[in-house]
Amino acid sequence: TSILRRVKELENEGYSYEAAGGSLEILIRRELGTYKKTFDLTEYHTSFRQYRDGHPPVCEATVKLSVDGTPELTVAEGHGVVNALDLALRKALLPFYPEIASVSLADYKVRILDGHDATAAKTRVLIVSTDGEAAWGTVGVSDNIIEASWLALVDGIDLFLQRRK
Repeated sequence: TSILRRVKELENEGYSYEAAGGSLEILIRRELGTYKKTFDLTEYHTSFRQYRDGHPPVCEATVKLSVDGTPELTVAEGHGVVNALDLALRKALLPFYPEIASVSLADYKVRILDGHDATAAKTRVLIVSTDGEAAWGTVGVSDNIIEASWLALVDGIDLFLQRRK
């Protein structure tokens, strides 16, 4: 089937769905044509500033998206770029989907897929999200750890919204 073929393709790229049933569910919905787009991501940007005068570092993320054609641009600071991305994504979506306030990140794991490439290695990020009642795992893979984290974060929020449509 097309689902099995797509899973195999992604597994060859480094994806693993054993602990990421949420990402697998999104993939299946897309392949079956039952996926309903909840938001369109336009772009995101992250920055990290380190000061020499003893101030703590500042991590900032900007997220630009639209929901049903209505654009939203948000900026958030966090404890690390992944936290900043998570906060900016939620901030952008909250006016449209207030129910995402119940979703939180429960676990975050990073695995280097090929250590021979050192800092250029492909990484797999696994995120476990929860709404207090259920928990689901999502995965992202990229040679950029921020992009891999972003992919897993987006799947986590998207799945929560998919299940409510």
